[in-house]
Amino acid sequence: MASSFLLFLLIFLSVSSFILLSESQKTSKPNRFVLQLQKDPKTKLYVTNIYKRTPSQKVPFVVDLNGRLLWVTCEKSYCSSTYHAPRCRSTQCSRADSHYCHICSTRDGPGCHNNTCGVMSMNPVTGLTAMSDLAQDVLSIQSTQGSNPGPMVRVPQFLFTCAPSLLLQRGLPSTVQGVAGLGHSPISLPTQLASHFGSAGFAPTFALCLAPKGVMFFGDSPYYMLPNVDITRPLSYTPLIISPLGEYYMEVKSIKINDKDVPIDTALLSINKQGVGGTKLSTINPYTILHHSIFKAVTQIFSKELSAIPQVKPVAPFGACFNSKRFKNSRVGPGVPNIDLVLHDKHVMWRIYGANSLVEAAPGVSCLAFVDGGMKNNGASIIIGAYQMENNLVQFDMARSRLGFSSSLLFYKTSCNNFNFTAIP
Repeated sequence: MASSFLLFLLIFLSVSSFILLSESQKTSKPNRFVLQLQKDPKTKLYVTNIYKRTPSQKVPFVVDLNGRLLWVTCEKSYCSSTYHAPRCRSTQCSRADSHYCHICSTRDGPGCHNNTCGVMSMNPVTGLTAMSDLAQDVLSIQSTQGSNPGPMVRVPQFLFTCAPSLLLQRGLPSTVQGVAGLGHSPISLPTQLASHFGSAGFAPTFALCLAPKGVMFFGDSPYYMLPNVDITRPLSYTPLIISPLGEYYMEVKSIKINDKDVPIDTALLSINKQGVGGTKLSTINPYTILHHSIFKAVTQIFSKELSAIPQVKPVAPFGACFNSKRFKNSRVGPGVPNIDLVLHDKHVMWRIYGANSLVEAAPGVSCLAFVDGGMKNNGASIIIGAYQMENNLVQFDMARSRLGFSSSLLFYKTSCNNFNFTAIP
């Protein structure tokens, strides 16, 4: 009798331990990740460090919001015991949408294989492209619960391309080894994270919070900045538009300055059958670029509304500059007319305050931080640049096909510099 009871107790404890362990494993699966961003002062591009290879190495990449993949130079000192070059016509090649077998005439090794598939990599600043080897290796990324970094998590078979070093020769910071693409494409960084961790409740969502020491989140909200501010609470939403190239667009219906309509040819604000027009978001363009007619109208009305402040000689590449000593300061930057991007609904507006509309171009000189894009009709009419997104949370929600934006976080007594990167012990 006693032995039967002990046997029952032993089975009960074993089953209970198994259930508790299973539940613990379920809850411990990461559903959010975080990367730190650094603004390169010379190029004004954003750089992040990603851990790759075995043994793990920290590799610096430029962040390209619309990039189709992650590429890195492999020609020198690429050393990893987990590196693999997928064979031509493999599942990995199909996933990368590659049907081209690459031939390499030099040494055999990372970036140079004769029986793998070729994928085009691009320098997003210069537009230079080069055929590259598809490759596969370990990628490690830091998990988070939204307020602090947690343990590193491995993606064992992350797809990327080994690109020739000539792609690094112009336009990019001298410290980087490649580009991390966030675009809506099969092997971009967000897509692969969503694919690998989707069964763990990971949402196909990522968010940018740009600043000199900013942050990027993968997975759904909330996200917190010091002092314990949930920066997702002020988000407004508009439909997210994906171009055939996997680039991120939003619909801007009109522009207001000081609540006054800016006269714009509305045909420029729509994407036509040739894929021309509309409003694209970019981390590669440091400042917002406007089609010439839009630039002219915005500059004229902004200057008119700011007529009490003396204009000074423009500093390239800007068109309207002012004596910054005459500005009054506010929590959200210089006290200047607000610029409102009116989106899909007249009640939904992305408001741009002085901290994002003016930039100090020279001592005592502040300029309207928009650039004349000329009369070309071969791309977006408006490209929202990185400066206009600084200290704004911008969330890309693929599951709901929506773009979230906060406007300036300075209103909430925090900024994108304020993520607590101190790891929880």
